[in-house]
Amino acid sequence: MAAELYPNTAKKATSVSSQTTSSSSSSSSAVQQYQQQNISNNNTVQSCNWQGLYPTIRERNSVMFNNELMADVHFVVGPPGATQRVPGHKYVLAVGSSVFHAMFYGELAEDKDEIRIPDVEPPSFLAMLKYIYCDEIDLCADTVLATLYAAKKYIVPHLARACVSFLETSLSARNACVLLSQSCLFEEPELTQRCWEVIDAQAELALRSDGFCDIDAPTLESILRRETLNAKETAVFDAALRWAEAECGRKGAQASTENVREALGEALYLIRVPAMPLDDFANGPAQSGVLTLAETNDVFLWHTAARKPALRFVQEPRAGLAPQRCHRFQSCAYRSNQWRYRGRCDSIQFAVDRRVFVAGFGLYGSSCGSAEYSARIELKRQGATLGASVAKYFSDGSSSTFPVWFEHPVQIEPDTFHTASVVLDGNELSYFGQEGMTEVQCGKVTFQFQCSSDSTNGTGVQGGQIPELIFYA
Repeated sequence: MAAELYPNTAKKATSVSSQTTSSSSSSSSAVQQYQQQNISNNNTVQSCNWQGLYPTIRERNSVMFNNELMADVHFVVGPPGATQRVPGHKYVLAVGSSVFHAMFYGELAEDKDEIRIPDVEPPSFLAMLKYIYCDEIDLCADTVLATLYAAKKYIVPHLARACVSFLETSLSARNACVLLSQSCLFEEPELTQRCWEVIDAQAELALRSDGFCDIDAPTLESILRRETLNAKETAVFDAALRWAEAECGRKGAQASTENVREALGEALYLIRVPAMPLDDFANGPAQSGVLTLAETNDVFLWHTAARKPALRFVQEPRAGLAPQRCHRFQSCAYRSNQWRYRGRCDSIQFAVDRRVFVAGFGLYGSSCGSAEYSARIELKRQGATLGASVAKYFSDGSSSTFPVWFEHPVQIEPDTFHTASVVLDGNELSYFGQEGMTEVQCGKVTFQFQCSSDSTNGTGVQGGQIPELIFYA
């Protein structure tokens, strides 16, 4: 499952050392060699005076990681048929975990030579032991959730926090729904809140993700109840049907309309079917076969009749998220020599101090009466395109800004500069910004601006185009 959570990670590991040592390069290399051997438990001590090779207790403990030498306990880790026997050292384990301390030295300690742990995966158990023995945190996308489970089970809080931090960094619309269910299971409220931020802002992407079909029923209901989902109700309905079809498969049942409805149960009525435009309802839910004929008829009457029938469905549309606007100019102007576009690019770089989701740009329009513009907007990070859109907008001749939206809000990570660009085509006698600010506080988010080398039409920090970034936070 973890591989599905991080399709772009390609099993890349992240290692964090929690202690800096002054050991020589040769001893560090030797320790790394032992650790690599110890992963498969095929290490051997090459010298009877091996302790003298390592100047610090951390390095000497590292040699003992997954090592039979002086081992006084063994763990049989993993489910039946996929177990791995792992040697351990009671003293080292007890120093690293209060659970191991109680297990080996507490009042109810049992003197067992072999301990079975069927609910933890071997790679994750070894990752936890590597932290306890070597004081190193070595996480990868495929095992981080299972490692978090192990760290929680054996009360290794620093490792658990590192796992949560790894998950938050890797959080996206593709894995937010699955991580939401896991964060509730692990009782991690901060991770839960981060998941909701992504799901709310990028709801349609999250609902279409493969991971959405893997969530449990309570998580499904919590998402369907969500007032701030930024999605069309038809997208919510389609996602719920996909989940129900997957649930039928998990139960070994055919995905017939009857079984799909049974799988949804009362969650069906959390979908705000009456809030859909009539055309969307007629072309979607009304023809899905999931609703009864009476329910379909009642929804049509609810839309068209003066006397509306009572419905079990929630009738009010979702509130969604209120977009915020970061305006980077203190004034705007226009000149008789015009602001000439001619296919050139206006760009600005910006960074934020917390994760936000840029939904679009606010752009200036004509300064000499109403006019129509065509705009290509784009967001990049380090040359890679994160989002792009081509749209037309109509300006009424005022100095107001006019929104141009991306198809889906673009996730912007903190403390990294991103490039916002626009290529405009339309009336060249237009407004432009003046008295630009390098830093703008917008609610709880601080934006920083700097000039972009992509800008070939005069836009910079002090003046030009792209006066507004429209975002969710």
